[in-house]
Amino acid sequence: MRQSANYIVLLLLWLNLTYAHGLTVNSGYGGFPVPTAETFKDSLDWADYYFNIHRFEEAVPLYQKNLNVSNEEDKIHILKKLALSQAALKKPEESIGHIYDYFKIDFQPTFLLHEDFDGIRDNQEFQKLSGTVLPKINTWSVFYFFVSLIGFYVTFMLVINKKIDKQARNLIATFVFIHSLFILNICINQTNYVFVFPHTYLMSTWCSFLYGPLLFLYFKRVSKSSDLHKSDLWHFLPTVILTIYLIFTVYGFSGTEKINQMLQRLEEGLNPGDSTKLVLMVALKSLSLGIYAFFVHLILSKNTSELSKKTRTWQKNIYIIHVSYVVVYLIYGAYIITGNNSGILYHAPIVLLSTMVLYVGYAANVQPDVFSGRYAYTNPLFPKYVKSGLTDSLSQELKHQLSDLFHNEKLYRKSDINLDMVAEKLDTTRHNASQLINEHFNMSFREFVNSHRIQEAKELLAQENELNIIDVAYEVGYNNKVSFNKAFKKDTQLTPSEYLNALKQG
Repeated sequence: MRQSANYIVLLLLWLNLTYAHGLTVNSGYGGFPVPTAETFKDSLDWADYYFNIHRFEEAVPLYQKNLNVSNEEDKIHILKKLALSQAALKKPEESIGHIYDYFKIDFQPTFLLHEDFDGIRDNQEFQKLSGTVLPKINTWSVFYFFVSLIGFYVTFMLVINKKIDKQARNLIATFVFIHSLFILNICINQTNYVFVFPHTYLMSTWCSFLYGPLLFLYFKRVSKSSDLHKSDLWHFLPTVILTIYLIFTVYGFSGTEKINQMLQRLEEGLNPGDSTKLVLMVALKSLSLGIYAFFVHLILSKNTSELSKKTRTWQKNIYIIHVSYVVVYLIYGAYIITGNNSGILYHAPIVLLSTMVLYVGYAANVQPDVFSGRYAYTNPLFPKYVKSGLTDSLSQELKHQLSDLFHNEKLYRKSDINLDMVAEKLDTTRHNASQLINEHFNMSFREFVNSHRIQEAKELLAQENELNIIDVAYEVGYNNKVSFNKAFKKDTQLTPSEYLNALKQG
């Protein structure tokens, strides 16, 4: 009875193959077609039959015999079944090999979530594959994403700000842009979305040799009194050569070809998001960064006496951040060249690039006049006073009046002094008075008042008189000792008592 049942199943399967694939039918007993092993032993449907009843040992060789089919749809089907069958047989190496072959034809990473892979899910190579191609979000990627958005916003605001020297703003804006593009590229790689959007593969590599030249030309512009010349374009020649090379080796390829490049690197145990010429690129970029950092140092060591203090501070900070990045990248490059890698060293250069973007964004908002160096304007990047009616001549006139009010009339001695009172004395608006103090003295109104009060307090304490500390506080305009002590220590790093003792000991 059991033998008859098996025969019926065999017969039904054979009939299906016969009519579905046009197989030759042999006549048997009573003219009824009798199936033979030769008729369908290598068929794909027979392999699927074995797969469905979990006879994977018999399904695998049949699938392998059909791998040379010309139909792409059938080949995809076979590779997927082979991967699942080998996983069921606890053969992770063979299964992963078929997964790679399948991905190179039809990249659908969610295939790795199939429950039949549960048997090999703990395998290290399988975890590496799924952890590299399946989209994911982590803390670093979120941080990098928001920093890149900030960078693009700062780039836009710098470009449209006509109050910054044109050449200076274009150079520093491009400098921030390539930082932001690189950080976004890292974010996309970290989340594995480079496989979802394959045209982002190496999207920032073309600007690898731009960091040094842009910063060097920016400092050259803001530290000298001459415009940049056409001869300065030679600094961009390495970038042009690299871009042309990338067009022919990466950028000109289709999305599928780029995915296959990344899969090839992953299969070789390498980071798929990196260039195939990673060691050479790191070496050349390190060389470029080192050379231009030295050039920038030469500029900063000369021709800075005419710059304002805050402009010199801005340039020094930018240089320190950049040099820190160069040093860390050189160390990172040495590790890469020697075939090593480190999670800390991987993130350290990117964190410094992020620091650069955030610092430029801060400066753009707080002290935008530093961007132009000797060509500085007083109007800010985010124009708080764009609708002000305060002309340059009126601004200068009010500045002199304000100085007279504070130096001669000592208006700051009034304990109830406020911005409205100053505006009334100057016969102008509160808005103009605030703008005047911000632009000419780079202080808030409260800071401006405190600076005059503390200066006179130090002079009174230095005199030999019978005034005690509270008397000095009242004299210069404070109505309580706590506020006076707090403001005094903020200015001198000493309390009034400590300051007085230091004077006596001196």
